[in-house]
Amino acid sequence: MKVAVGNDHRGMEAKEQVKAIITEMGHKCIDFGISAEGPADYPDLAYLTATAVSKREVDMGILICGTGIGMCIAANKVHGVRAALCYDELNARVSREHNNANVLCLSGDLLGSQVLRKIVEVWLTTKFAGGRHQRRVEKIEAIEGGIDPRTVKSSKQYM
Repeated sequence: MKVAVGNDHRGMEAKEQVKAIITEMGHKCIDFGISAEGPADYPDLAYLTATAVSKREVDMGILICGTGIGMCIAANKVHGVRAALCYDELNARVSREHNNANVLCLSGDLLGSQVLRKIVEVWLTTKFAGGRHQRRVEKIEAIEGGIDPRTVKSSKQYM
């Protein structure tokens, strides 16, 4: 799997750890983040990573800023991106199982290295559950296309 990683100045240290985890898990890491000291605008970096996910140049993306909030907001503006801000393993698992998140947003300031490792490992190994969750993801996609999700009727039967 190819995983894109992006960060601003507050996510540099965490990015290096995330890159190591991705590589240890046997995946290829594409770095869209910054490596030099000094301020960087998180929307620019979120756009690069989220666009690579949207265009399917990579399979998944991980974004890191101070809190993860700004990256998450910016990434979710890119068509086809379902970015999730996760602070623990449960958020990571549910964001993949239920929401089929394709971009993980993390805090470079608030997560310790052990928690960061567990979140990334869980997020990269958890599969989308489909079923009733598929209908909900289809409704999210409808909203993205400017369609009222209440009008979406899936041809599939879900539990």
